[in-house]
Amino acid sequence: MNLFLSWFRPGGIFYTCRCAMCGNRLAAGEEVACADCYALLEYTGQAAHSLDNELAHRLWVKTEVNRCAALVLHSPHSRSGNMVYELLHNNRTIGADSREIGEKVKALYSSFCEGEIVVTDIRTAEMTKVVENTFRDINIAFANELAKICRSDNMDVYEIIRIANKHPRVNILTPGPGVGGHCISVDPWFLVGDYPGLSNIILAARKINDSMPDFVLERIHNIMKENGMTDVGRVGLYGLTYKENVDDTRESPTLQMLDSMERHLCGGQIKVYDPYVTRDLVPNQYHDLDSFLHDVDMVVLLVGHDEIKEHMDELKGKVVLDTRHICFLDGVYRL
Repeated sequence: MNLFLSWFRPGGIFYTCRCAMCGNRLAAGEEVACADCYALLEYTGQAAHSLDNELAHRLWVKTEVNRCAALVLHSPHSRSGNMVYELLHNNRTIGADSREIGEKVKALYSSFCEGEIVVTDIRTAEMTKVVENTFRDINIAFANELAKICRSDNMDVYEIIRIANKHPRVNILTPGPGVGGHCISVDPWFLVGDYPGLSNIILAARKINDSMPDFVLERIHNIMKENGMTDVGRVGLYGLTYKENVDDTRESPTLQMLDSMERHLCGGQIKVYDPYVTRDLVPNQYHDLDSFLHDVDMVVLLVGHDEIKEHMDELKGKVVLDTRHICFLDGVYRL
């Protein structure tokens, strides 16, 4: 028997069609394994409880009647910027509509994957993937809400977190400007959409994290006012990607901020720079750090790229709002 592997990312119908094309090439008894297939879940609008039926129908809708395809779901748990290492070392979850087929896929991945490989049914595998990212989203939301609480009463959220984390069973994350990427900011909505009324904490966490870009904009406004600044064109946003040291801008908090500014008729003036984004993506985008710093009086650190960590002294004399807790110059503003 042959095994076809198709890799997918969120993108809707384009990827669904690719998978259907793969199905057209299957002969009787052949299988297809779809890695990260929650992307297809996003398009079909189906929850994990109907994935094995509805999604299978959509995938193989173009196949001939005498062909039999076994659907296998694989959750890769890999991060942008560290794909190869995590492909080899991370644990794996294989969801299959047949235990026999699941074991075949496990054997394939065992040839290169050093992590633990768990075989289960498709519903459980898909739900596990969504739950993992939802758990992370909720923990991030707690840190972000704590930052808002501390800001409202002029307390140092970072010092509070540092001390609280000395407790052996406490591990509070560091707050930030929002949540981006194609997993953590997306997957919780599947549970919210399919289980309304039961996913109250999940929905609250999503709202908190989605509110952080506007919270940062409010901080920028207040800091500008405190320093007698009136020209938003002298403000620079450092970072366009959703995380450090990658070029991925999907659901980026910076892009969310710029969109909010555009909706409030004040977009297009603020300056933006990211060393990893070489194409022109937004207005007033710079491609050189020195030129960027020369043209701004205030820098908002939105992404903790190694580049800025290595050139932190160049921010001396600037008004700095650090949303990532990476700058320790005197007079730095924080969330």
